[in-house]
Formats: sequence, C-alpha cells, structure tokens
Amino acid sequence: MMLRVEHLTCGYGREPVVRDVSFSVKEGERLCILGPNGCGKTTLLRAVAGLLPHEGTVTVCGRDAGKLPRRQLARKLALMSQLSPVYFSYTVYETAAMGRYAHRAGGLLDRESEADRQAVRESLERTGMWALRDKLVTELSGGQLQRVFLARAFAQDPAVILLDEPTNHLDLKYQVELTEGLKTWSEQGGRCVVGVFHDVNLALAFGHRVVLMESGAVRADCPAGELDRDLLSRVYGLDVAGYMRENLRRWE
Repeated sequence: MMLRVEHLTCGYGREPVVRDVSFSVKEGERLCILGPNGCGKTTLLRAVAGLLPHEGTVTVCGRDAGKLPRRQLARKLALMSQLSPVYFSYTVYETAAMGRYAHRAGGLLDRESEADRQAVRESLERTGMWALRDKLVTELSGGQLQRVFLARAFAQDPAVILLDEPTNHLDLKYQVELTEGLKTWSEQGGRCVVGVFHDVNLALAFGHRVVLMESGAVRADCPAGELDRDLLSRVYGLDVAGYMRENLRRWE
C-alpha cells in the first residue's frame, strides 16, 4: 500500500476539524476527496503531509511518516496547496527547481546536477510551462502559477502527490490537460495521487475511488462509479445528479 491513513483526528484548536478518518491508496490509484466547504478536506491533506499535529498514523510506502526526517518524507510525498500569494521574483524554472531540494545532499545550496535539470525540464514540459521558464512568477496569471506549483511537485519526484484543488484558476483546456497529465504520472509505477476537488464531475472522471466527507468524517469510501447519488445529495444539500443532468441538456 502506497499510503495508509488510520484513525486520523486533527484541527486548529480544542475542537477537532477532522475526526477518526481512515483510508488507504494503492500503487497507481487516484483517490478523490469530495465534500462541501468546511468539511475538513484541506485540513486532512495538511495533516497527512505532516503540516498539522494529529492523532492517528500516516504510513507512506510502509514507513511511519511521523518518524521520517523532513527531507526523507519529501522524497516520498509532495503537497500542492491551493494558490497562495508569491512574494519573491523567482523565475518559473527556479520555482520548479525548488522541488529538487530533497534530492541534494546539501539542500538548495548544492549545485544543480544533470538529473536535477532533466527532472525540472520534464516537469515544466508536462505542465506546459517550459516555454515560460525564464519568466518571473510574479508576472504570471493565476492559472499559470498553479501549473508552476504542480511542476514543482512533479520535480520533487515523490511516490505520493497530495493535491488541494489542483484545477483552481485553470480554464477548461488546462483542467483537462492537467488531470490527464496526472493520470499518466500516476500510472508510471510506484506512484499514487490523492486530490481534493470541488468539481464533482471532474473528480468522478479523474479518480478510481472517492472519499466523501461531511463535518470532518468520512461518509463514503467507494469506487468512483459506485458513489451513492442520494447520499451525495444529502451531504451537499442539493440534487447533484439532477443539477448535472439539467446542465447537460443545454448542449443537446
């Protein structure tokens, strides 16, 4: 099993936001986490990535993530968070190259190796940003910046990528290209993807499995094609399937 989360409970104060969550992800699998705003999806990802204290255990590639040094953990797991402000004028290439720090004995101060350069180039090509490699990230659109952050995660060459709203700020064309690129990446052996999505259609098209959350707890963990529509509607407070079908009729 590539990733195993067992009885994870975490939050930001006395009251937990996420309660007793367990799931596992095997090699080559893509797991999508769905749920309404405030249900704990992002908090869960941050805890799995080791950025929040938590109860329970997170196991990555058979190793207890809580006992791994940060650099060793970074070789196994990468987190792409939601878009955040950029305060430094690094180039696109330099930003993606930050994903290589865990592979250098001396950290970011080490000289870039040929393997580093190749990994960064491949990651930028995969996300369609190689042509803009010399552009400052402060001059990019939100969608372009999102693709650079994904390139940084690819360059890190982890076994597990955690994605928090990876298609945020992306137009439809790049949403499709990004998810297809992630599918290809996850199928190359020894890898898996866990992604938080707001777009239910995109999640069901992308993921092999779905974890549906409500109020910090797991309400369903099932293959994407078997997600119960009535449960989905109750959790979202909306006839999700009916809404999707009604919108689809606009194209008929």
